[in-house]
Amino acid sequence: MTVPVWLIPLLPLAAFAVIGLLCLRPPREKAAPYLLILALAASLGLSLFALRQIPPGSGHEGLVYRWMVVGDLQFELGVLIDPLSGLMLAVVCLVSLLIQIYSIGYMKGEVGYGRYFAYMSLFTCSMLGLVAANNLLLTYFFWELVGLCSYLLIGFWYRRPAAASAAKKAFVVTRFGDVGLLIGILLVAQRAGTFNYLQLQWEVLPAGVLGAGVTTAAALLIFSGAVGKSAQFPLHVWLPDAMEGPTPVSALIHAATMVAAGVFLVARTYFLFAAAPAALLVVAIIGALTALMAAAIAIGQDDIKRILAYSTISQLGYMMLALGVGGYVAGLFHLTTHAFFKALLFLCAGSVIHAVHTNNIAQMGGLHSRMRLTSITCLAGALALAGIFPFAGFWSKDEILAAVFHSTLPGHYVLYGVALAVVFLTAFYMFRLWFLTFAGSPRTDVAKHAHESPAVMTGPLLILGLLAVVGGALLLRFPPAAVGLSTFLAPNAAAEGGSSAVKYGLIAASLLVALAGIGVAWRGHRRQALHAESLARSLPGLYESFRRRLYIDDAYEFFVLRILLVGSRLAAWFDRHVVNGMVDGVAWLTGRMGVGLRRVQTGQAQFYVIVILFAVLAALIVMAAAGYPFGLRMVARP
Repeated sequence: MTVPVWLIPLLPLAAFAVIGLLCLRPPREKAAPYLLILALAASLGLSLFALRQIPPGSGHEGLVYRWMVVGDLQFELGVLIDPLSGLMLAVVCLVSLLIQIYSIGYMKGEVGYGRYFAYMSLFTCSMLGLVAANNLLLTYFFWELVGLCSYLLIGFWYRRPAAASAAKKAFVVTRFGDVGLLIGILLVAQRAGTFNYLQLQWEVLPAGVLGAGVTTAAALLIFSGAVGKSAQFPLHVWLPDAMEGPTPVSALIHAATMVAAGVFLVARTYFLFAAAPAALLVVAIIGALTALMAAAIAIGQDDIKRILAYSTISQLGYMMLALGVGGYVAGLFHLTTHAFFKALLFLCAGSVIHAVHTNNIAQMGGLHSRMRLTSITCLAGALALAGIFPFAGFWSKDEILAAVFHSTLPGHYVLYGVALAVVFLTAFYMFRLWFLTFAGSPRTDVAKHAHESPAVMTGPLLILGLLAVVGGALLLRFPPAAVGLSTFLAPNAAAEGGSSAVKYGLIAASLLVALAGIGVAWRGHRRQALHAESLARSLPGLYESFRRRLYIDDAYEFFVLRILLVGSRLAAWFDRHVVNGMVDGVAWLTGRMGVGLRRVQTGQAQFYVIVILFAVLAALIVMAAAGYPFGLRMVARP
C-alpha cells in the first residue's frame, strides 16, 4: 500500500485554513488547538507508516505535477520519498504534536489564542513541505514560508517593542543568507537544466555537466542559506533575540523547524558538497567556530531561554562540523536526538517561567522540591545534551567526535580538539543552569511559592524526557526499518576506520571531559560560585566578554549605526543634491531657454518671412567669407 505522503503537509495546511476562517475569535478559538493536534496526529501516523515502507538508501518521487515548462527547464510540484525525508517527517510531526499539546496549557488566556495556533499550523506545514519537496525551487518556496512564519510567531506579542524588533531582526538577518541560496539554485538550474534532486544526483553530477568550479560555488551559495536559517557564524545573531516569542514557539524553532531546516538543506544537497572538498572544509570550519563561540557565550548568560538559544547555536555548529568532515549519518543522528532533548529543555524552561514569571536563573533556585517532574525531566535533557551515557546525546555526540577524529580533512585534529572543548563547555553551562534553577534554596518569594505545571504541560515533558533517555539507543537499531540508522540512511557508506581501542578511547575521552564539566559546575554550586558576580571574579575580563556575546552584537551595532546608516545618509545626500540636482538643472535650463525663445513666436507670417530672409542672407555672407565656391565657375566660349 502506497502512503499518500503529499497529505502529510496538507493536513496542517487544512488546519490553518479552518482555524483562520472559523476559530480566531472567542468562543470558537478554544477549538483551534484540537484541530491542529488532530491534523498533526494524522500526519504523524502517515509519516510513521511511510517510514516503515522506505527501503534503506532508496528514493523515489510521488505525485509529481508539471507546473510549467520554460524552454528545457521544467517547474514541478512533487514529493521525494527517501530515508532522509521519511526520518525528518516523523521527527517534525512528533515534536510539533507534543509542543502543540503543551501549548494548550501555556497559552491559556492569551489574547490571540486562535491566531497563535493558526500560525503554528502554517509553520508546521511549511517545514513538512520543505522536507518533502522533490526539487530545489519548491524547497526555496517552503524555505521562505518558514521564514515568514517565524517572523509572525517571534513577533506574536507584537505590542512589545522587543518582540517586534526581534521578529524584524530574524527576518532581515536570514535574508542575507537566502539571497545566496537563491543565486545558488539559479546557478545550478542554469547549468544543469533542472531543479530536480534525483536528476541532479544521478544524472547531472556524474555526467560532469556542472564542472568542479560551478559545483563548489553552488555548494557554498546553498550553504550561505543554511548559515542564515541555522544561525551559524556570522549570521547567528538573530536566534537569541528570537526568545521574545512564546516559549513553545522557541521550542519548535530550535528543535524541529526553522534552525533544523539549514542542516536538512545541506544534507539534502550533500551530493553537491561531496563533490566539492573545498566547500566541505568551509562547512567544517564554520561549524567548529560556531560550536565553540556559542558554547562560550552561553556561560555568560543568566536568561534561561538565552542559555538554551546559544546551546542550540552550538549544537547546530556541531552538526555542521559533522557534515563538513563527511559524517553525514552522524550529523543527521545528532539532528534527530537534539530535536528530542532540546524540545524537552525549552518546554521545561517554559514550565519554570510559567511558575516563577521570570527568565532570570539568578532569581530562581530550590525548584526541585516544588516542581519535581519538571526538575527531573530537565535533568534528563541536560544529561542528554552533555552527552552522558546512556542518554540520547551520548550516542550521537560520540558519532560526531569519531567522524571528526577519523576525517581526512586538513587540520582535523584541531577540529577534534575544538569539538572536545565544546563538550566540556556544554556540560558546564547546562549544569550551571540546572543547579541555579532547581538546586539549593529559593532566592525569591515567587520561587518559594512555585508549583508544578498542569498535566497538559507535564505530559509532553514525560514523553520527551523518555526519548531523551532512550532515543539514541533506539535509533542505533532503527525500529521502522529494523536496521541501524547508519544502514537506513547510507547503506553504501564506507565503514568507519580505527581499531576498537581507538573507538573506546574516544568514547572514554568524551565522557571524562563531559563529567569534568559537570564536576566543575557542581564544585561551583557547592561554593556558591556560579552566579554572575562570582564568575566575573573567577574569570576577570573573560566572563565579561562572554556576557557581552564576545562583542559580536556590539560589532554589528557599530557597523549598522556608524557605517551603514552614515553611508546611507551620504548616499541620500548625493542622490538628493547631485543626481537630482543634475536632473533639476537640465529642467531649469530647458525652462529658461523656452522663456527666451518664445519671444520669437509672434504668430505673424510676415515676421517669419523677414526672419527667414535675413537668416539666408546671413548664411550666404558667412559662407562667402569662408571662401565657399557656391558651385559657380566661369566658362569660356570659343
